[in-house]
Amino acid sequence: MILLNKTTRSAQFEIENDLVYFLDSLKPVKLNGVIVEKTSNNVFSLFNLTPNTTYKVEVVGQSLEFTTCYESAFIDIAKDFILPLTGETEITTTLQEAINVAPPHSTLFFAAGDYLSGPLFLKDNITIYLDQGAALIGTTNRYKYPVLPSKIDQMDISTWEGELAHTYASLITGVNVENVQITGEGIIECNAHNSDWWIDVKKPRVAYRPFGVYFSHCKNITFSGVTIQNTPSWAVHPFLCDGFNLYDCDIINPKDSPNTDGFDPDMTKNINCIGVVFSVGDDCIAIKSGKFKLGSKYKRPSENIVIRNCSMSYGHGAITIGSEMSGGINNLVVTQCFFESTDRGFRIKTRRGRGKYGIISNVTFDNCIMNNVLVPFVINMFYYCDFDGKTEYVWSKETLPVDERTPHLGDFTFTNIKCFEVNAHAGFFYGLPESKIDSVTLKNVLFAYKDDPTPFYPAMMSYLEKTSGEGLYFNNVRKVVLENCEFENIKKSKIVKENVDEFFDEGVN
Repeated sequence: MILLNKTTRSAQFEIENDLVYFLDSLKPVKLNGVIVEKTSNNVFSLFNLTPNTTYKVEVVGQSLEFTTCYESAFIDIAKDFILPLTGETEITTTLQEAINVAPPHSTLFFAAGDYLSGPLFLKDNITIYLDQGAALIGTTNRYKYPVLPSKIDQMDISTWEGELAHTYASLITGVNVENVQITGEGIIECNAHNSDWWIDVKKPRVAYRPFGVYFSHCKNITFSGVTIQNTPSWAVHPFLCDGFNLYDCDIINPKDSPNTDGFDPDMTKNINCIGVVFSVGDDCIAIKSGKFKLGSKYKRPSENIVIRNCSMSYGHGAITIGSEMSGGINNLVVTQCFFESTDRGFRIKTRRGRGKYGIISNVTFDNCIMNNVLVPFVINMFYYCDFDGKTEYVWSKETLPVDERTPHLGDFTFTNIKCFEVNAHAGFFYGLPESKIDSVTLKNVLFAYKDDPTPFYPAMMSYLEKTSGEGLYFNNVRKVVLENCEFENIKKSKIVKENVDEFFDEGVN
């Protein structure tokens, strides 16, 4: 068993096994020899612990000891501050005061109840604990949301879809803060479904929509246990951060809500996303690193990313890279994840214009299951996004000059993957003729098709038609390695390849 995270009053654990997200049955969890709960998942949490106390945890024959964190002060918001806990009165000022006066290494405790608030700005070295039944609820009055400027002096503060832009502050906002924990069994209810954030979403009204939670230039930020839901746009968005963790959280948005990605790390490094449940209206996870100007300025990839034991449903993509990736993406490892009814499973979106620093490399997927995913694997270097996305420069299949605006894709490895109820394509890999994908390796991968597969576009690129029951398609790839790839109930060709320099077939059934 692995201790993923600990706070003053909670801790998150991961059972070590080869199972994908779920255990084979409900298992009892013992704390100091007493059964305190049961878990059906590989990742679980314990709450309502005592600070600076040593515990022993046991489950499925695995055990460990840990000591909770030191707590300098315990601030009970409902008792230490005068609050009308009806959920009808906005208490932003009071909650912000509580944050401001909290000493370092203190815990701000939100007991069960509704806390109606505008955006709250965090500071260093605090823990926010949302108890079971507690809900931090975003006000629906947009005039209560201050605008974050795109930059202050030389410091870039706020972005929108990969470019500097004014945005409304998010319900939880951190700028240049470090060592913050947000934990508990409560809810961060952003309340967008009761507001006007999902109306006329493409145009800024004074500023662009807020995110659910937003962190800019921060270090060592961790969310554990909490639910984040009904966010105005992307749910969790760290920008230029170092050390950002999500453990055993739920990120929930209606599947028809606009651009409500789950987790969008942007030019952020050292990321753990473990034991998280996603069900959202866009990509569940979308790893980004800015558009051309920001990518060229910072040359900073999102890197050192671990995604493990997560469950993802209904998003456009389960795990997506791009399309804003001009600073590059490096060292992504995905294991033991379960994808259910997403449009695509693993998805790369990029295009000419993202730039020479837009390099994606060292991507590994292992031991995952996909069910009813329309297209399990997509790498698309002709993604038709932005105002100029359908210009000839983007869609042309001619070999164009390699210059400062040409992105590059490196090596991708997919092993021990089971894809059930496949629909349109098993995989669609399409590089640029002037910048081919370096390599794609698929080993021990099962593609089992629906009896009546749903037609769907294999990728979002110009002049593609819907497909159904297709196998693996490769175009403009330097090296393809297939080993023990099995197709069940396939309707069309198993393999189609064009402009592939090296092709190694070590077992396609």
